Parts: sequence; C-alpha cells; structure tokens
Amino acid sequence: METRGLIEKYYAAFNAGDMGGMLACLADDVRHDVNQGASRYGKTAFAEFCAHMSRCYRERLDHIVIMVSPDGARAAAEFMVHGEYLATDEGLPEARGQRYLLPGGAFFEICGGLIRRVTTYYNLPDWERQVKG
Repeated sequence: METRGLIEKYYAAFNAGDMGGMLACLADDVRHDVNQGASRYGKTAFAEFCAHMSRCYRERLDHIVIMVSPDGARAAAEFMVHGEYLATDEGLPEARGQRYLLPGGAFFEICGGLIRRVTTYYNLPDWERQVKG
C-alpha cells in the first residue's frame, strides 16, 4: 500500500474507534512518541495507550492534510481534533465532559508498507485552558 493510503487508512480507523484497524497499519516494532510523554515501543504498548485514551477521551479528527516525502519513507499530517474529556486523566484537570477543539499534527516513518514510527504533537496548554474554562 502506498504511504498516503496507509496514513488515510490509519486515520479512518482512528475516527471509527477501530483499534484493530489502527494496529493493522503498524509495524510490530512501532515506536509511538506522544506529546509531553515518553516513547512507547511495540503494538502492545500502542494498544494499551489507545485503551487508556478511549477511556478518558472521545476524539474525532477532521481537516486532515497528509504530506508524503517523494520516496514514501516519511509522512506528516495536520488536523483538527474535536474532543470530549470523559474521565479524569492522571495529573490533568478534572473531567466533566468538557469539549475541546485543538489543532494537532503527526510525523510518520514508513518501513515495509507499515508505520514504524508515529510522533504526535498538540498544544497542551491550549487543551488545558479549554477544559478548565
């Protein structure tokens, strides 16, 4: 599968809440770099992260723009996150069903037709301001 199609499939699975579909896009040794957090390695750690996120947040992405390097080995995406804060996440403000709208972005490394690295960025102080308000 070409890189653009792979990233589109990954985000379609994300928006559908289809963790299995997301995992199918990842290499077994995937490195997942999250905003303001430590890197996680492997599909098991990625699945655990997704389960935690699904418990605390409901998110949908739109306005997704995907950019791919000429050789297809790297990609980037920018998007808008439409979210709802469902359950208090440790060290963060109390959840009361607050809604938020947040720009975000991600960088990808592709190897063997699968995502080998995904690094996600967003503005945490902006998110905190929105959920505290």
